[in-house]
Amino acid sequence: MKLEQTLEEQYEERGNNHIGSAEETPMREDAFILDDNEKIDRIQKNVREIMLTLGLDLEDDSLKGTPKRVAKMYVKELFGGLHPERKPNSSTFKNKYKYGEMLVEKNITLYSTCEHHLLPIVGKAHVAYISNGTVVGLSKMNRIVDYYAKRPQVQERLNIQIVKELQRVLDTQDVACVIDAKHLCVNSRGIRDIESSTVTAEYGGRFREEAVRREFLDYINLDTEF
Repeated sequence: MKLEQTLEEQYEERGNNHIGSAEETPMREDAFILDDNEKIDRIQKNVREIMLTLGLDLEDDSLKGTPKRVAKMYVKELFGGLHPERKPNSSTFKNKYKYGEMLVEKNITLYSTCEHHLLPIVGKAHVAYISNGTVVGLSKMNRIVDYYAKRPQVQERLNIQIVKELQRVLDTQDVACVIDAKHLCVNSRGIRDIESSTVTAEYGGRFREEAVRREFLDYINLDTEF
């Protein structure tokens, strides 16, 4: 960054370049002092103020309920993954059938939100692990992806958080995640490139070996249309 840039310009450049600041989602210590209803009430007032500032007529029937709808959507849906109480319980089981190859859950639909412009990230996640004696229910992998996606995100961080959580649940380092997603902050504003998507990956344990990683990527590319 140029020395003559102001702090505001530096922050704008960081956001436009989609640079994240940490592996963990940046949260304040007092993040959960307010309950959901208190957060909704506060956000509703601020959304209303934004809309009034933009010159919108909030007496119009179509707009009257928008501030509350947006507030509820933020707290309950789009950013519901910020609250640790919403983390899915991941039931694990002993690998009694001694399956020793990798298990791949591909094409997991992913909806998240770019933390720099609060615009959607839409794509697919592909997750895999090699059991060391423990397996997890298939739907739990989808739920883990969904939980970490439901917060303001940077795609690289999302990869890391998914892998780390599955490593913890399965008690193995042999976990991988590839995400291919479109960022509307690129597709609908700024450069407005509607064709581009972003691919990121996080590999742990044996997935760092070229042959294992290649096998995983080959699985992702299999035609599984039904």
